[in-house]
Amino acid sequence: MARFSFRHARIRGRLANLALLAGLLLLLAWLRAPEQLTDAEGMTVRVMDGDSLRIGTRIVRIGGIDAVELHQQCKMPDGAVWPCGRDAREALHEMVARGDLVCRSREEDRYGRALSQCAVRDVADVGAALVRQGWAVSGDGRDNGPYRTEQAAARAAGRGIWQGRFDRPGDWRAANRHPRD
Repeated sequence: MARFSFRHARIRGRLANLALLAGLLLLLAWLRAPEQLTDAEGMTVRVMDGDSLRIGTRIVRIGGIDAVELHQQCKMPDGAVWPCGRDAREALHEMVARGDLVCRSREEDRYGRALSQCAVRDVADVGAALVRQGWAVSGDGRDNGPYRTEQAAARAAGRGIWQGRFDRPGDWRAANRHPRD
């Protein structure tokens, strides 16, 4: 009888190890799968600035673009200052308000935000649309990133921030960084 119990215990141990391994493999597959966030699942969506959303408790940053910062201002050709950062946020808000928001992410930035490609009703790529409208730059705006063509078109047409002068968002952040940042 003792021999049977010992063998039975070894089998149970192996089964437990296999179950643990299967669980770890499932977790790994889930972590590698695209993360899908959608307002259709009843999550609250809040537009934070021109390229960031809060979906439920998760902060999502639209990948491949850099929008002017919320408190950033731009200058018109005549020198008049205008709140381009707020206008960029409003442009993203108008897109999100169309409904059917879906954001897919495979990575996070250094701040833990999901870097995502998002779509809404009638807009397959929100990042491309924001750059095309002139509210964000491709990559860091120095002829890099995935939306160079959209950026060149917005710049040539003088749309959004391209209608006047502005600091690249990264340059503005560096110049306006608080000592505690």
